[in-house]
Amino acid sequence: MTDFFTMQPGEAAAPVPPGPVLCTGSASMRRIHRVFLWAYDEAPGLVRSAAPGDTARASYVGEVLGNFDKLLHIHHEGEDELMYPQLKERAPACALHVGQMLEQHRQVTQRLEDIEPIRLRWMATADAESGNELAERYEELSSVLNVHLRREVTEVMPAVDRVMTQEELKAAAEHGSSQVSNKFLVGYLGMVLATNPPADRKELFKEIPAPVRLAYRLIGRRMYRKQYSTLFPGRPIPETL
Repeated sequence: MTDFFTMQPGEAAAPVPPGPVLCTGSASMRRIHRVFLWAYDEAPGLVRSAAPGDTARASYVGEVLGNFDKLLHIHHEGEDELMYPQLKERAPACALHVGQMLEQHRQVTQRLEDIEPIRLRWMATADAESGNELAERYEELSSVLNVHLRREVTEVMPAVDRVMTQEELKAAAEHGSSQVSNKFLVGYLGMVLATNPPADRKELFKEIPAPVRLAYRLIGRRMYRKQYSTLFPGRPIPETL
């Protein structure tokens, strides 16, 4: 089975600067991107799972998807401010790829902005027209992300690993975390773990601050299981840690 993060014909990686590897950005980015790929692959079906008029279901699904939309925007914002300017400055030969990635971020942002009013309207009304439009918008976004999230890992991150330190990458990853509730983040961790292979789960968990790991063990795992069973009634709940 071919790994998702494999360069496609016609694609080319940015020139990798000489020197040692300074951070584990490529591995970390794979782990985070997997949960976004999963979430937006599921998003259209989740919207369609709410029957017309079922505002309770629409409100719940819409809130979860809205949190993912916010996390995706924050994720890209952190890269725009704390990763790509540094890459362009320290590895000028990567300028073309930096421009391509920033343009893809712009496309994602535009789609998120288009989705927001439709999602809020659908949460309040659960009407069929809004639901169909929202599902289609999430399908479009998922299509864009399937290209961007792969190409960012395969084409850009090997160069990032050579020009950014672990501390700098951590700052980019933690950018904007205060904008999202701790309650959501602890439950979200369960989804990140569940969408990664077992070895990656263990490595990812090691990188998380000890208080967050404790909160996950005390309440986060239970929150994740409850949320997953509510979103996907009848499905087996994927294992985490």
